[in-house]
Amino acid sequence: MFFLALHLAASNLWPTVSPVAPAWGQSPNAPAQRTFTPPALSTANIAAKRLIAAYPDHQLKQDGNELRWPDGTRITIDDGASPKPHAQWLNQPDLKDMYRHVYPTGEAAIAPEFDVDPGRARNKAFFDKIYGDCTKGEVTKRLVEIDWLPKSAPFKLKVSTVNGVDKKLAAISTELDNLGPNYLAYLSPPAGTYNCRPIAGSQRLSAHSYGIAIDIAVRPSHYWQWQKISATHPLKWQNQIPIEIVRIFEKHGFIWGGRWYHFDTMHFEYRPELTARAPTP
Repeated sequence: MFFLALHLAASNLWPTVSPVAPAWGQSPNAPAQRTFTPPALSTANIAAKRLIAAYPDHQLKQDGNELRWPDGTRITIDDGASPKPHAQWLNQPDLKDMYRHVYPTGEAAIAPEFDVDPGRARNKAFFDKIYGDCTKGEVTKRLVEIDWLPKSAPFKLKVSTVNGVDKKLAAISTELDNLGPNYLAYLSPPAGTYNCRPIAGSQRLSAHSYGIAIDIAVRPSHYWQWQKISATHPLKWQNQIPIEIVRIFEKHGFIWGGRWYHFDTMHFEYRPELTARAPTP
């Protein structure tokens, strides 16, 4: 099961599930089964504890409503503007906003409810501080090449060394390499890792800009912007990526874009603060 909400000054609660989405291995037109119930907002304390636990190399501390680095850098945890409309949440998130939706690590593939995008909002100041600002050349000097699927379909990929992302992605590659030939079409050729660029149709930098994301094979993937959306044809969640692949990534701290209402099923990014069990306030 996964968490429904992180209630203010309370421990984690469990979600209810209701019929609506296809299970793994079924086509998008298969009989519906279940969907997420939108979670409540997390507290600033939980957000801080998660970030501190997820990024131990950076020696982060909570100082009231700020997250503090040893060099004196401070970032506001809660800007007081919650609850934000979806567009503002996506484009101007504070640290607490990154936990607006609970990420369902290890769960089956189910269609999220409207605008439920766990992990899609990123606080730019935080990620610039952790990984560097790619527009200033700070990320490239922290990249190394790893071997992707060296046994079955060798490919070189550039990823960040910060937080051991390179080692984690290499470990993922080894496990994926052992899944067998039936999974290769979903994994190769990979569509890319590091790329200093904004997300299509936005001014927000992609997680690829930090060297912490990978897009696997494009052909079997689905992306929300590829659909023609209108009043009579609302966005419809689609997915063909097997659960075995998703769970291997999640085990190593990567989240999957297929868990977003605005889905991007080829996309995985390193977000350990979201995949781990949340601490209590």
